[in-house]
Amino acid sequence: MPTLLHIDSSPLYGRSVSRQLTGAFVTHWKSSHPDGTVAYRDLNTTQIPPVSAEWVGAVYTPEAARTPQQKELLTLSDSLLAELEQADDYVFGVPMHNFGVPSVLKLWIDQIARVGRTFSYADGTPKGLIIGKKATFIIATGGIYDAQTKMASFNFVEPYLRSVFGFLGVTDATFITAGGTAALNQGNDRTAFLAPHLQSVQTHAQTF
Repeated sequence: MPTLLHIDSSPLYGRSVSRQLTGAFVTHWKSSHPDGTVAYRDLNTTQIPPVSAEWVGAVYTPEAARTPQQKELLTLSDSLLAELEQADDYVFGVPMHNFGVPSVLKLWIDQIARVGRTFSYADGTPKGLIIGKKATFIIATGGIYDAQTKMASFNFVEPYLRSVFGFLGVTDATFITAGGTAALNQGNDRTAFLAPHLQSVQTHAQTF
């Protein structure tokens, strides 16, 4: 029975383009996997602390030697990792914030990028340990940052996500971008704007 991990990171909720598109993806994924399970994580309602020196120390302490305090420090990370490891497919809703990913998503990544769990240097070279997964990243950007545009070099969202998830072993990744969402703040029709992006999401979801 397949499992989809659905993660949203936009703080805009009902006005969020990325949330609407990930919701559509989940709907079509469920249609293709009637026996499947969806696990949901809203990063804006999850209290994720920044990584501290104590947290790093706990990660690098062998599990059998960790103190109760160190185990407590890793409780949230362990829960987030369990969701990641148990899922077969991932869909992430990612609005661009200041040319990069939202801070809540970066905090989540810092919690799941753990030596010995999602990557290793056992043979002296990095090796991703999250393998056999498929990820879909649905990105919403206020401006247009497509390749060959004058703003393309400002897009640090897709390159970062492709690099960090590839490092962790998730190399089967698809990126769907809804660019130009700022037009919606200027009175453009939301239904018309979303139509081609919803079609792209549906087409992609049906390939799973």
